[in-house]
Amino acid sequence: MQDVTHLLQSHRSIRTFKDIPIEQSIVEELICSGQAAATSSFIQACTVIQVSKGAKREKIAELAGNQNYVKKAPVFLVFCADMHRHQLACEMHKVPMKSGYTEQLLTASIDCALFAQNVVIAAEALGLGICYIGGIRNDIAAVSSLLDLPDLAFPVFGLCLGYPDQNPEVKPRLPLSLTLKQNSYSQHKTLNEADKDDIAALEAYDQQIREYYKSRTSAQKEMSWTEQISGMLQKEARPHMMDFLQGKGFMKR
Repeated sequence: MQDVTHLLQSHRSIRTFKDIPIEQSIVEELICSGQAAATSSFIQACTVIQVSKGAKREKIAELAGNQNYVKKAPVFLVFCADMHRHQLACEMHKVPMKSGYTEQLLTASIDCALFAQNVVIAAEALGLGICYIGGIRNDIAAVSSLLDLPDLAFPVFGLCLGYPDQNPEVKPRLPLSLTLKQNSYSQHKTLNEADKDDIAALEAYDQQIREYYKSRTSAQKEMSWTEQISGMLQKEARPHMMDFLQGKGFMKR
């Protein structure tokens, strides 16, 4: 048990990989581990596309914000929320599929996240490093077209896999008092009282993050967590997503 919790709590994003290939049998074993994750109502709504090195991978790296590690990682996977085969299941039984529900978007996306996290844990247990790539949603329509995705399927995120060629520090996470609540969000205080407690915890965490950024071995910077988050939330968050998802048959009701 201690080995498992240590593995989980030692996670870092790895962006520099050794030039060592990963056997395809290992990739397939990782995907089987992903398939074993919990899945809502047994819908199994995740499809994984392995993209080889070459022009297609390089284009995805460009679309994801020119992230060099997308090009160079020994293995690159794209996790897709996929309700297309469910449409095929309905056609096999000659019944219409009631699609377009926001709930279907949620369950398919959650299935992808659970599937991918199983892959990540299995990979890290084998000594591999990983980096999630949400940047593929910067131009999700172009990535979807590159991967020939049908309606009712869309790319949720990518994943770089490889043997680490760096050893970054583990980022401190939020304190448990902020992330573990008892019985209610405000824990039987008024929301105003609870918010004051949470702000005090955030201030202490901000100092911890400042010290982490100052002392880490790469890309030192002067910033707290709340400064980082408040800055990020002043920007638009991929406003093209709603139109794209609706065009793919999701979020219509």
